Amino acid sequence: MELKHLIYRNSTIGYYCFGSGLKQAVCFHGYGEDASIFHFLSNYAGNQYTFYSIDLPFHGRTEWNEGLNFTRQDLVLIIEKITEKAAKELTLIGFSLGGRISLSLFEAIPEKIEKIVLLAPDGLKVNFWYWLATQTWLGNRLFALTMKKPGWFFGLLKMMNNVKLVNASIFKFVNYYIGDAEVRRLLYSRWTSLRKIKPDLPVIKNLIRENKTTVRLIYGKHDRIILSSTGEQFKKGIEEYCTLTVIHSGHQVLHEKHIKEILPALMQ
Repeated sequence: MELKHLIYRNSTIGYYCFGSGLKQAVCFHGYGEDASIFHFLSNYAGNQYTFYSIDLPFHGRTEWNEGLNFTRQDLVLIIEKITEKAAKELTLIGFSLGGRISLSLFEAIPEKIEKIVLLAPDGLKVNFWYWLATQTWLGNRLFALTMKKPGWFFGLLKMMNNVKLVNASIFKFVNYYIGDAEVRRLLYSRWTSLRKIKPDLPVIKNLIRENKTTVRLIYGKHDRIILSSTGEQFKKGIEEYCTLTVIHSGHQVLHEKHIKEILPALMQ
């Protein structure tokens, strides 16, 4: 696995290149992870694919210096530079947050995308709290304040968990990500910088039909963060091109132990 860097405007984009196949796949990781998480795919599909796995802004080896703004145009230009515009057809692989990135990239350049593989993807349902924190001025100001002084939010979250308004998995997930000052700073930067990456699902479904794009959805049966029901809803109207598989996993669908389920989605 080779770590590479792309100079983009004032920023440095970190990404990994692995595999030696003629097909090209672009991979986007989940929140708080980095691009190396996809490396195990080279052991199983590296003879078929060359993989480009990208560190998103404020993740991994990427140094994002364009403020808290990352647009779909930035995404397209970065991918074109990394793949050297050589690929007529790309496969997109997105896990969790990376699913939203993949959908937005497909929306921008559908004619260049052969297949989309989405693993427990974000982006198929608008989360109210994310919308409030990133798409409204007042919500974003409150979000910034809370990341600096989170005491009141801890209390509210605990109360909501006690009366079953949020489930235990989400409580633990949120509690982990606001329990440390540096983690909170990164949370604010990551959420806010990616606020303009908003896939338009009706448009995307039309583009899937028009371009006859293959879509593979994989969800964890025990995932309490992103439910397979969102994929079932998305699949309606594009059944000819889209399959959905539920495997015995929690949210961490992207793992080598699930390669038997992931590989067919990638190779078939």
